[in-house]
Amino acid sequence: MPDALVSIAQHYHSRTKYDPKTLAAQARPLDYSRQPVTFKTYRVGAEVDLKPYLEEGGSGSGDNVADWMRLSRLLINTYGLTAKFPTETGQTFYLRSAPSAGGLYPAEIYIISRGTRLLPAGLYNYQARSHSLWRYWEDHVWQALQRACFWHPTLEATHLALVVTGVFYRSAWRYQDRAYRRICLDIGHLLGNLELASAVVDYRPHLIASFADRAIAELLYLDSAEEGALAVLPLADLLTVEQNLPCAQVAFATPPQTQFSAVPDGELLNYFHQVTAIAPTADAPKWAMQPSGDTPQPADTLEDKYNLPFGLRVPTGSAPIDWGPHLEQLETTFFKRRSTRRFSAGPISLGALRQLLDFTYQPRHYRDQGFDPAPDYGDRSLVHTFVVACAIEGLDDGCYYYAPRSEELRQVRFKNFRRELHYLCLGQELGRDAAAVVFHTADLARAVAAYGDRVYRYLHLDAGHLGQRLNLAAVRLGLGVSGIGGFYDDQVNEVLGIPPDEAVIYITTLGQSG
Repeated sequence: MPDALVSIAQHYHSRTKYDPKTLAAQARPLDYSRQPVTFKTYRVGAEVDLKPYLEEGGSGSGDNVADWMRLSRLLINTYGLTAKFPTETGQTFYLRSAPSAGGLYPAEIYIISRGTRLLPAGLYNYQARSHSLWRYWEDHVWQALQRACFWHPTLEATHLALVVTGVFYRSAWRYQDRAYRRICLDIGHLLGNLELASAVVDYRPHLIASFADRAIAELLYLDSAEEGALAVLPLADLLTVEQNLPCAQVAFATPPQTQFSAVPDGELLNYFHQVTAIAPTADAPKWAMQPSGDTPQPADTLEDKYNLPFGLRVPTGSAPIDWGPHLEQLETTFFKRRSTRRFSAGPISLGALRQLLDFTYQPRHYRDQGFDPAPDYGDRSLVHTFVVACAIEGLDDGCYYYAPRSEELRQVRFKNFRRELHYLCLGQELGRDAAAVVFHTADLARAVAAYGDRVYRYLHLDAGHLGQRLNLAAVRLGLGVSGIGGFYDDQVNEVLGIPPDEAVIYITTLGQSG
């Protein structure tokens, strides 16, 4: 029986750490004959083709063309295909607007319609390969959705909701039990795209992270042993006055699980997801609403930790990145985004780093360009950021804590860490040759105390969301960028001087493409 003082989230995190002494022994050859397909198919239903509505003046016809275009652009910018090419095995590999570890794309998007001018009531799956919706269930299920989400107030006024799920085996095939981390990060990337893409077409997604898992699975006809819902997002149409909704609470606390079974390797991922599920009978509190016009901004709510008395402090205030008229450059960036495979080891400017941090962590600075000034996260205050500078013109090499409230970098350790980063990132040259490496961390014990073990999902969703903002900002600035989900967990803290109670969640590398 595991230590009763340790919660299941802490146990899972510890069990899935990479360690240089054991990683080689844990590795196994990949069986490519069992590589999962990254697209879901249905035998029964009806297709709703979205391709005719991708561009103005396209082949779309009939009523509501403008609304069809908005929905079509939203979905392709969020999770649509952006490129395809053949592989050595003769298969076709598809890239999407959101990055995915190993190109495995475990996320699926479902749309639940209350019944709109575009979509009759029922259940739809987004078919990324054909850029279409597949209506696989024709019925009114909105009340069941409201019940599964404990009557979240945003569902009262909206008529469409997205549910984002993870298909476990798509990632577990390669990453085994640690895949749950990567699935949540990948879905965080998708949420980052959804938030920004919504600004282009006048929607506003409202994140619901606490919901009755089995009820959502049953509503969508999912096999809960293979696929689990990780986010529900009522989609408010901002062109409809009554759907201009105030922000609402995203998640509520559940009790930590300190009594749990000892499960063997290979079964921990599914077990952890099931144990952190919320029952339909859970005692959910009344959802808190934020009065319109008084939405707290990140600078007012985020905590600045590590207020060290000594050490270099570098202001990060910056002119915003220009995304062009009607956010045209954002849509271009969705399609240009690629994960960099090699950096040149050349420097980037401090000004560029400031802009990257500003776009990622200070969304209120982009209100005038049409972006949401306070997008939804599980709880952004629980995710902290450290930046390791290796080749930033105008900034000393070293490890820095990024303080979002005061908008400054605070030096933690002075050193060039190129060699250590190569080692910490499992020998990946991306870590060695990057100009800057961003680490997202969280005090896991504190987070569990605040929300229970389900917070492990929220932390990774939020880190992925922030990582995707970094991704898109870097591409817009002409920089290379790539996320890293594989690293020696404990050694990162030891080498860089990051406090040991900060669990490393995600790494993003930045630099000049090689």
